[in-house]
Amino acid sequence: MLLNEIIFQTSPWYVGLCLLLGAAYAYFLYQPKPIWSKNLNILLAILRGALVSIIAFLLLNPLLRSIQTLTDSPKVVLAIDNSESVKNYAPTFLEALDKLRETLTDEGIEVAVQTLNSENYQEDITKLRFDRPTTNLSGLLSGAKSNYEGRNLTDVILLTDGISNQGLSPTYGQYPFRIHSVGVGDTLPKRDLSIKAIAVNKIAYLGNQFPIQADIVASGFQGQTATISLRQNGNTISSQRVTFGQKEDFKQITFQTTSTQKGVQHYVIEIETLKGEFTPRNNRRDVYIDIIDGKEKVLLLALATHPDIKAIRTILEKNLNYEVDVKIFGLNPSSETYPEKKYDLIVLHQLPDLFNVGGDILQRYLQRDNTPVFFILGTQSNTTKTSQLNSALSISANPGQIDKVSGRFNPNFRLLNLDPEKLTILEKMPPLTVPFGEYRLMPGSEVVLYQNVGNLKTNKPLLVINTGGARKSAVLAGEGIWQWRLEEYALTDKQEAVDELLQKIIQLISVKDDKRKFRIYPLANEYNVGDKVTFETEVYNDIYEKTYGQSIRLEITDERNKVQAYTYTNAEGNSRFELSGLTEGVYQYKATTSLNNKIENVTGQFIVRDLALESLNLTADFGMLRSLSQQSGGQFVRGEQIESLKDYLIKNKAPDRLDSTEDLSELIQNKWLFFLLLLLATLEWGIRKYQGSY
Repeated sequence: MLLNEIIFQTSPWYVGLCLLLGAAYAYFLYQPKPIWSKNLNILLAILRGALVSIIAFLLLNPLLRSIQTLTDSPKVVLAIDNSESVKNYAPTFLEALDKLRETLTDEGIEVAVQTLNSENYQEDITKLRFDRPTTNLSGLLSGAKSNYEGRNLTDVILLTDGISNQGLSPTYGQYPFRIHSVGVGDTLPKRDLSIKAIAVNKIAYLGNQFPIQADIVASGFQGQTATISLRQNGNTISSQRVTFGQKEDFKQITFQTTSTQKGVQHYVIEIETLKGEFTPRNNRRDVYIDIIDGKEKVLLLALATHPDIKAIRTILEKNLNYEVDVKIFGLNPSSETYPEKKYDLIVLHQLPDLFNVGGDILQRYLQRDNTPVFFILGTQSNTTKTSQLNSALSISANPGQIDKVSGRFNPNFRLLNLDPEKLTILEKMPPLTVPFGEYRLMPGSEVVLYQNVGNLKTNKPLLVINTGGARKSAVLAGEGIWQWRLEEYALTDKQEAVDELLQKIIQLISVKDDKRKFRIYPLANEYNVGDKVTFETEVYNDIYEKTYGQSIRLEITDERNKVQAYTYTNAEGNSRFELSGLTEGVYQYKATTSLNNKIENVTGQFIVRDLALESLNLTADFGMLRSLSQQSGGQFVRGEQIESLKDYLIKNKAPDRLDSTEDLSELIQNKWLFFLLLLLATLEWGIRKYQGSY
């Protein structure tokens, strides 16, 4: 229903004045004796009077209020948990649920079907497949809430066993509709063995021993013994026997193993199946560990012993991928010779110095392969030589002239994800000792920290980084980091802000640039069974501008050396390629394309995991479903009682809701008024023209 109403912004009496103005204009225009008939003269006067009156009326700027009222009938959503844990129970009740939908539709209630993996299920629900590997009941109900936001959704019928293994518990949500839970499944604990959790480091080093820990839960096997095995490539690496002493028992088993192969290694932990087990599917868990060959080598080279050395080493060694060598001139005789060992990052503390200690050795380190360098200055630093050796900061200072400053984070620094609020603590730290002089940024440098002298905020940089030059460099223009770490711990009982800042700076300058012109990589390193594996493709020309139109051949190889080949074209706006239907395992990929008549290759790997979440908990949770229904004002019934919901929903059917929308606009904005005025003017002009007058 649509209702229109004109609203005046001035006194309605002005309408009469508009009519009077139009009548007067027409009278004086057509008052002389016409050359045509009297009736025709009256018609022309009416046309001119109407035209002038309407124009005068529009000059009053009246408003048009339109009110549209729509009828929104009550709606019900059938939310069906189509996960694997209910596939032995739920299909039995789908026919009854379908009949309930037909009955409610006949009563004028709109009914929609929603599942875990779709917004609206349009097909026959009796053919629904229960194959979802996870259950997120909170997401299912929230999806119904968002899909019908502002609509007359009154009831949701939730068919489930109450087992939710992803997302929050649905009882924590607030829903603007009644939830009627239909409980299916078995609430009695099953006689079963299962591996509940695996604890393992994602990364291990080639040849090093590493642990794999499994949490075993046993129900109903008191006094029995089972064998737990660790396998790889079908071979048993190790096994342990465990005896369960209680009806409900928990055991923690740890295997120690090593690997002589690089890359992602696939291990399997498996419990032997005992007689009477409900299901053997949760007796196995897959473990994936990335075995890497060696760590990044970092050289911490210092002029002399200093508390900063210990602090910096501690920060570096928090990253398990760093292998740190500390060499101090004058203290370690071996440090005064130039070793053949190659480093990925060099940290220089108060080097180069005023007395050029070890200058030749330092120069040889810096001439090797443009190794990134982090300069930490102090009272013994030679600022002139430091300025020559780094690409980030130039300092002009006289030896012996120092200043005491604290740090202030630069909020415009965007190269790293740092929390400005957390870094405000740096302004409370004890002052660092810095050279006093003139500071000048090198081209391409970014300021991370500025200097504060007492309460005075200056624009002098304290920590600067440059990642654009041939050699990546960072400069911390002061000594005393050890005091910052101690003070932060005294204030917060943690050492996070300072350590995180320096860790990320070091990682940023030590990361190796990828100069390849052809790159293809999965958007994630790990996927779950059922997920789509998405590859991103990047192709560059000689000046590293993205180009498109290349034909890409992608080969995927599974653990059985079975190869699947795909071909696609890298197009602008569509540079991604998706795969689906991959089973669990470690996959190697190889991508090939032709650039400038040269074949380019990219290789890598990714993991597809089968979490088997649906087999970890097999006991239906009707208690949660009762609580959920009670909170929302709905009903809880078992699967065989679905018919009782029909009478309840019909008896408590909500009335249709009237939704009204109001629109307020200027009347002159209506296009039909223009055509009306044009019609009036055209008729008058046409008649006068036809009668031989202008």
